[in-house]
Amino acid sequence: MNALAAEKDVVGEEHWTRKGEDVDLFLWEKYVGKPQGKKGTVLFVHGSSMASTPTFDLQVEGRPFSSAMNYFAVQGYDTWCVDMEGYGRSTKTRDITCDISNGADDLAAATDYIEKTRGGGPLLVYGISSGALRAALFTQRHPERVKRLALDAFVWTGEGSPTLEDRRKKLPQFLGTNRRPMDYAFVQSIFNRDHPGCAEDKVVDAFAKAICALDDSMPNGTYIDMCSKLPLVDPEKIPVPTIIMRGQYDGIAGFEDLTRFFEKLPNPDKTFAVMSGISHASFQQKNYMLVYHILGGFFAQPEPLYKGE
Repeated sequence: MNALAAEKDVVGEEHWTRKGEDVDLFLWEKYVGKPQGKKGTVLFVHGSSMASTPTFDLQVEGRPFSSAMNYFAVQGYDTWCVDMEGYGRSTKTRDITCDISNGADDLAAATDYIEKTRGGGPLLVYGISSGALRAALFTQRHPERVKRLALDAFVWTGEGSPTLEDRRKKLPQFLGTNRRPMDYAFVQSIFNRDHPGCAEDKVVDAFAKAICALDDSMPNGTYIDMCSKLPLVDPEKIPVPTIIMRGQYDGIAGFEDLTRFFEKLPNPDKTFAVMSGISHASFQQKNYMLVYHILGGFFAQPEPLYKGE
């Protein structure tokens, strides 16, 4: 596939919806041709320290399909992402920490809008890091809206996570304010803490600049939740087909923690994928096409004809 030629055919469209009476949520959609009649509708859910478009629609010169949205749009999907409350272009004015539960509420509002606007039926949902927690909790609350669920860099109880162990030392600081500062150096630290070398410098640079162009601070709610309130999700209440995606070097997602979660998922249509050479921010890694391949295979997997008695 000629990636540059294919990406030129991708169309982007801005959307807005309202959560409650005083929160505006920004949504971004990308597709090829027309949004109707696609293989499926994908909703990407971002993490704690960045808005949606830097994560899922990043542009890096000389790096084909740096935008995951472009990649999946070219594969024939209608793709969406949404800025959670407190991030990017969405409302940042309420005096709250924007925790995981609030993010699941954002996804409920976003999926209401997507269904009314496009009518794509149950969605293919991908969440990364705290976005995976948001996506999982949303699915627990609204399983009828999710066709297949992908949880990347997920954390269940937090056991076996050196990143969270270190982050808990700052919990009093996080509890003292709704937001924490965000700058270029912090984004760089994400790629140095687990296994330096997993991402190209030019990609980290583009990612950091895109994040900081939208935000100079981030909500503390997901950090507080992940440091002091886990587990937030009950795997036995997630009935949909699910994939757990774990980077080889990820310091957030403890391997044994994830296998225990995986064992409790009730749907037999489930997959556990270890991604070689990947640390935490998988779409920004050198092996990003491997990640797309794993995720694309899961989204395109046919329903089993025989399901037992």
